[in-house]
Amino acid sequence: MYVKNRQALVDHGNRTLRGAALDIAEHVLDRVNPYRLAREEVHLDGQTLRVGDLVFDLAERGDIYVLGAGKASLPIVQALEDILGDHITHGLLTLKDGQTAGTRIVETREASHPLPDARGLKAAEDTLELASQATDGDIVFCAITGGSSALWPYPIAGLSIEDKREVHRLLLESGASIREINAVRKHLSRIKGGRLAAAILPATVINLTVSDVTGDPYDYITGPTVPDTSTFEDARDVLDRFSLWERMPAAAAEHLRTATREMENPRSFPDGAINTFLLVPSDMVCTAAAEKARALGFIPHVLTSEMEGDSQTEGKRFGAALALALQAGGEEPIAVIAGGETTVSVSATKGQGGPNQEFGLAAAHALSSNQEVVLSLDTDGTDGPTELAGALVDFTTIPLAATLGYDPDEALRDHNVSPLLIAVSDAVVTGHTGTNVNDLKLGLGAQRDGTRHPESIPSNQGGER
Repeated sequence: MYVKNRQALVDHGNRTLRGAALDIAEHVLDRVNPYRLAREEVHLDGQTLRVGDLVFDLAERGDIYVLGAGKASLPIVQALEDILGDHITHGLLTLKDGQTAGTRIVETREASHPLPDARGLKAAEDTLELASQATDGDIVFCAITGGSSALWPYPIAGLSIEDKREVHRLLLESGASIREINAVRKHLSRIKGGRLAAAILPATVINLTVSDVTGDPYDYITGPTVPDTSTFEDARDVLDRFSLWERMPAAAAEHLRTATREMENPRSFPDGAINTFLLVPSDMVCTAAAEKARALGFIPHVLTSEMEGDSQTEGKRFGAALALALQAGGEEPIAVIAGGETTVSVSATKGQGGPNQEFGLAAAHALSSNQEVVLSLDTDGTDGPTELAGALVDFTTIPLAATLGYDPDEALRDHNVSPLLIAVSDAVVTGHTGTNVNDLKLGLGAQRDGTRHPESIPSNQGGER
C-alpha cells in the first residue's frame, strides 16, 4: 500500500467514493513502477544483453557503468543491479534526501531537492568525472528522472552554488512551466543540456527514464544525456516573460544576456550513440486510472494527459468539470481524469503547500454534493517542498475547515494550504513512492438516484488545529 494514512482519509465524508479514489491511486502507482518496467525492458541471457531491440555481446564489450539522479531513479538502478549483477563495474546515483538507497553495487549520494546544495554539486562533479572515464566499447546506463536538475547542480564558471540555488528558487516561484524552467537551467549548467552525454562518448549511452513532462520531450526528461532542443534565446524569453532579469544573480543574467550560438548545448550526436527507452510515458497515469476506474464500475472520462497552468485556476475548473459531467451523465458513477503538471506562483506571503494541495483545495470550492470527491496526487509522494503527496477533498472540506477556524480563501491566497488539509484529514501521505511521473487529477461522482449510491457520513473526524 502506498497511501499511509488511508484510514484517516476515508473515515469522513463519502467513504465509498474516497475509498475508490484511493484504490485508483494505488493502482496507478503500481502500474507506473519503474522497477517492474525496467525488468521488462532489459534482459541478460548469458553474455547476451538485450535492451528493447538492442542486442550486445558482453564478451566483446568493455565496462558497464550505471549513472543516475532523480526521484524515480532508484528502482531503475535496483532493477539493473538485479539483472546485470557483477557485470556493473562502475556506478554512481544521486538521490533526494530521505530516499532509502538499497543498492549493493552502485554508490549512492544524497542531495537537496527542490533547491540544490553543495552535496549535489559534488555529486554532479563526480558523476561527470566518472562519465569521462568511459571509452569506446563501454556501455553507460543512465537512469535520469524528474528531480535531477536540483540534484545535479553543476553551474557554469563564475556562478556559485549559492547563485544556482537562487536561480532555482526564482524559477520555481515564478509560475513558469517545467519546460520554461529547464530552458533556463540547461543554459547555466556544465552537465545538463546533453553535456553529460558528450562526456560519455564514444561509449554507448542507454537511457532508461520515466516522463514527468507533458508530451514526453526527452531533453526535458533526461536532459543531460540527449541533444538539447532549447536555445539561449528560449532562456532569455523566459526571463523576459516572468520579469526575472533584475532578480537573477548578476553572473547568471550576464551569461544569458551575452551568450552566443557557439556556446549552445549539443544539438545532435552520432547515430546510434544515444539510445533512450521511455519506461513510463506521461499519459500512462491517465490510462491506468481509467483502467481501474472502469474495473470499479465508474465510466471514465479522460479530460487531458497534458494539463498545465496555475494550480488554483485549474483546480476550480476541474471541480466544475466534474459537476457538469455528473449532471450530464446517466445513472452510472463517473470518473473524470487528467494528468499533467500544474504550477504555483508564490507571492511575497509564503506558507506550506504544493501544486496538488492547492489544486485539491481549489477544486473543493466547486463540490456541493456528497456524491463528489477530488484527488490530486503528486506521484513521487512529495508535493512541492512538503512531505505530503496531495489532497483528497469533498463537500466536507470547506465547511469543516471553517469550523476549525481556517479560511480556505486565505490559505489559497497565502499558499499556505498544508495546515488546513492536515487539520481536516484531507492531506494524502505516501512518503517516497519510487516513481515520478505526471500528477494524477481524479474526480469521482455518483448520481443521487443511481443504482450505485455511495454512503454519506454526516459526521466528520477531521484533525484538530
